[in-house]
Amino acid sequence: MAISAPREALENNPALRNNAAMEQPITRINSRDLFRQMREVEIAHEGRIYRLRLTQLNKLILTA
Repeated sequence: MAISAPREALENNPALRNNAAMEQPITRINSRDLFRQMREVEIAHEGRIYRLRLTQLNKLILTA
């Protein structure tokens, strides 16, 4: 669930222009596929567990 800037902003910013991640396409995952009828999922990252959950207003919250 990455937030991306417009392509023009990335190309015009020297600090971001040299970012290797810009070379790779961004993978988009539909939240319906991620949650699969659940309101919360756990994500393991670098030895920690994060919780991604849907609120009553259908917003996403990520906590450690």
